[in-house]
Amino acid sequence: MSAYNVLSVAGSDPSGGAGIQADLKAFSAHGVFGMTVVTALTAQSTRGVTGVHGVPAEFVTHQADTLLSDATVHAVKIGMLGTAEVTAAVAGAIDRHRLVNVVLDPVMVAKSGDRLLEGSAIEALRTLLLPRADLLTPNLPEAADLLGVSEAVSLKEMRDQAERLLELGPRRVLLKGGHLAGEESVDVLVSRDEEPLELRAPRVDTRNSHGTGCTLSSSIAALLPQRPDTASAVRDAKAYLTEALRRSGEIDAGGGQGPVHHFHLWW
Repeated sequence: MSAYNVLSVAGSDPSGGAGIQADLKAFSAHGVFGMTVVTALTAQSTRGVTGVHGVPAEFVTHQADTLLSDATVHAVKIGMLGTAEVTAAVAGAIDRHRLVNVVLDPVMVAKSGDRLLEGSAIEALRTLLLPRADLLTPNLPEAADLLGVSEAVSLKEMRDQAERLLELGPRRVLLKGGHLAGEESVDVLVSRDEEPLELRAPRVDTRNSHGTGCTLSSSIAALLPQRPDTASAVRDAKAYLTEALRRSGEIDAGGGQGPVHHFHLWW
């Protein structure tokens, strides 16, 4: 029996590589029971997003309140929100239900370049959800959007931007360096009361990177209740993702950017 329930608040990806589908796979891979609140439907494949149909904020609230009045949730991963109204609804649910281990992956743009967060919602994300996040997990373009600056092009700029993101309210920030060049993929983990950490892994040469951000953030959420500290959860999640990327060629899910292999430990 799973000892932990973990909730994904995110959009649906019918291709199965990202969104709630990727989150549920990652939850299962890490031995927790996954639950979902759906914020948006997408028409999507490995080649891109062709349509987005948002769930009304009132129904996002209805989903969350119905579920959380019944089930105990030990961690939460928040992904695609789409609008300012949905962002506000999720912030309200965090407060009403006193949710813990909140991992916020600020999904703004899909790997294909399609925008998944309205421009008007960035301020709501910045002011309503960042202060409620236990861990914020942006990539370099997302960090730049949140700060209103140019994208970091060096490790030093990454560290500086991670520290600036901390000032917006989250307890910890994991700034992902996958967009930088180099033989290693380096992420920076900073918090208010601990020394910064650099987490390194070999860069995997693959086009199958669809859902990497979703998979990493949901893996961290699944591991937070099972590990002694955030750094341990992040390290283990990064190691899992690295191998999922390395084994991604074993999955044939379309002709574009394929998904990572969530079940590489079993298949």
